[in-house]
Amino acid sequence: MTITRPKAKTQLFNATQEIATTDFIAGAPDAGTTRPKGIQKGNKQQISLTMSPALLIKVDELAEKLGLSRAAIINMAVYRAVEHGLTIDGLEK
Repeated sequence: MTITRPKAKTQLFNATQEIATTDFIAGAPDAGTTRPKGIQKGNKQQISLTMSPALLIKVDELAEKLGLSRAAIINMAVYRAVEHGLTIDGLEK
């Protein structure tokens, strides 16, 4: 009787190596898959937003008046623009 190695360990190693190789290739910048920018926080995506100080003061004043956070005001404004349309210089988008 001869002693042989079990094949399951080799197959497991090959499968693990295959997964690692696939993940490595998929993570390359030219892999062809696009990842959303920003950081995932729960069911939302964190973004970076730049606005003028004067507009930010107005947003903060509105947020304080309504008892909401700055982020909530910005989220509501964007949602309203996307869902209900937007008028710029008399043109509806």
